Amino acid sequence: FMEWCLDLGVSTITLYAFSTENFNRSKAEVDELMKIYEENLKELVYSDVIHKNKVNIRAIGRINLLPESIRSIIQEVEHATKDYDQFFINFALAYGGRAEIVDATREIAILVGKGEIDPESIDEDLIEKHLYTAHLPQPDPDLIIRTSGEARLSNFLIWQAAYSELFIVDVFWPEFREIDLARAIRSYQNRHRRYGK
Repeated sequence: FMEWCLDLGVSTITLYAFSTENFNRSKAEVDELMKIYEENLKELVYSDVIHKNKVNIRAIGRINLLPESIRSIIQEVEHATKDYDQFFINFALAYGGRAEIVDATREIAILVGKGEIDPESIDEDLIEKHLYTAHLPQPDPDLIIRTSGEARLSNFLIWQAAYSELFIVDVFWPEFREIDLARAIRSYQNRHRRYGK
């Protein structure tokens, strides 16, 4: 999927890999998913494709809730790609859109308490600077592709998605094909974004 996006010139990808609610699944299922994430993140550290294309990789979410082994690999891959700015891939792990807003609000409240921020100066720009996606040149996604045919955001980038275009595809993620991506892009290109105007 990443290589398809790179070929198309898509500069930012955020993949919703594991939500905060997914911790409510059985321990066996969560443990198995964590093994998959660990294996795949390890591959990214030395991936020729990542380094050749200068892909900046980040994990966004409540990373502190993940096992130490995964946090360590996340730190390694983020460090290995920190200077890249051609493409950005975010893995939303232990992520929830509401949790992100709560965390941003908490950070701002602490700064207000220290007298570093005047409450009157709090606006959308300030809040965006405290979201998990603050490192991105353009944090708001143009297009959100929802797999599995479900017609909901499922707590994904709810602040950033305010004006995103949605494309719903009736396949599950493992079966998502390059032609499905092409259909999503084509659909996006035919839309007229008005941003409330």
